[in-house]
Amino acid sequence: MKLAMVDDRITSCEELDPVHFDRGLYFGDGVYEVLRSYHGKIFALDEHLQRFAASMAAIRITGIDIQVVRERVLRAFQAAGFANAKIYFHVTRGSEPRSHTWKPGLKPNFFLTVSELVDNPQEKARGIAVCTHPDLRWKRCDIKSLNLLPNILAKQAAAEKGCGEAILVDEAGFITEGAGSAVFAIIGKALQTAPLSANILPSITRHFVTKAARNAGLPIEERCLTPQQAAAAEELFLAVTTKDIVPVVRFDDVVIGNGLPGPGTKAITAEFLKFTT
Repeated sequence: MKLAMVDDRITSCEELDPVHFDRGLYFGDGVYEVLRSYHGKIFALDEHLQRFAASMAAIRITGIDIQVVRERVLRAFQAAGFANAKIYFHVTRGSEPRSHTWKPGLKPNFFLTVSELVDNPQEKARGIAVCTHPDLRWKRCDIKSLNLLPNILAKQAAAEKGCGEAILVDEAGFITEGAGSAVFAIIGKALQTAPLSANILPSITRHFVTKAARNAGLPIEERCLTPQQAAAAEELFLAVTTKDIVPVVRFDDVVIGNGLPGPGTKAITAEFLKFTT
């Protein structure tokens, strides 16, 4: 028998709920997705499920049928009854006594929540402030894993400065992305963002933002920007699933443009919203 202690209660490990042995809890050994609905319809479900399947394959989680995940998402969304909802779900490798290696055939654990999503039009109308923070994440940020401690610390540091997002800067001095968002700049009438790589999440919202920009007549340039180049941009904005496009009007201590969301951001936002109706 092994002994366990939960808060002040001492018991045997055999009597504990398997949730206490989830490898996601011990190691962050799992992957997740966040998606949303607009007006009663889930946005980009196929794209999110495709990325989720790629994340599971990348860390070798098996035993989860992606069509079963789709059915669970749709069933939970319908049961919740929210027209505008945030849907979070994750899969961990499973539950077993703590060990860095895993047993073959371990049954994965699935978890999902649905919550009502209330958009913030005032935030989009006035824009937000952001600040830079060192990018301390691991080298496979293209996998949407549960290992988010660097993101959490960056986001908290930004919040304590009164900022809405932390903009991550790598060791070479280039912006990668936000702690929970993709970063875009409008410079010289072109939309610029970092190219996809192992340290950039293939954001679904990013994909639709680039389509919206093309529809708005803006060329796309994929290149890495320094904080100095971003601060000198004509416009900045973030792209994130739960908020779609959020204008940035202050970068560290620098006011972007005239301190209000710019015309390029507004044009891209208008085109993006056409995908959601």
